[in-house]
Amino acid sequence: MINMKKTALLYTFLFFTSFFVNAQKQNDKEERSARIKSLKIAFLTEQLALTTKEAQKFWPVYNKFDDKLFQLERIEKHKLVSKIKKAGGIDAISEEEAKTIFLKIKEIDNEAFNTKIEFDKALSGILSYKKNLTLKMAEKEFIRNLMRKYRKKKLNTNE
Repeated sequence: MINMKKTALLYTFLFFTSFFVNAQKQNDKEERSARIKSLKIAFLTEQLALTTKEAQKFWPVYNKFDDKLFQLERIEKHKLVSKIKKAGGIDAISEEEAKTIFLKIKEIDNEAFNTKIEFDKALSGILSYKKNLTLKMAEKEFIRNLMRKYRKKKLNTNE
């Protein structure tokens, strides 16, 4: 009887511990994402040297398109990759499933491309072409810097 109570208590403890650990991981992921977004905003603001008027018009448009591209390229594609992994890998899915997933990825890529074209059109009314080019280069530079820091941090933690 006492053993059953201890076992039940242990299982309850383990359940809640795993629940809190998973919740903490999600919070960490959200915090990391928010921190990266803040760093990106600061970096782009510095690189673009936006006037107050430009910034007021630019950031709502940029955030809208950035969120849409994130949804397409990260969330939607990730769902498809997860589907393949859950099935046991590419070798475990049928040719028909592969075709369906492949066509869905092409559809997402096309939608992302069209979103980028819309974004470029919207920005051409807000920023000069020089600042538009600066933005494209600054976004790539931000990602390179982020990856460099990540690799450096990973190397330091593996030592």
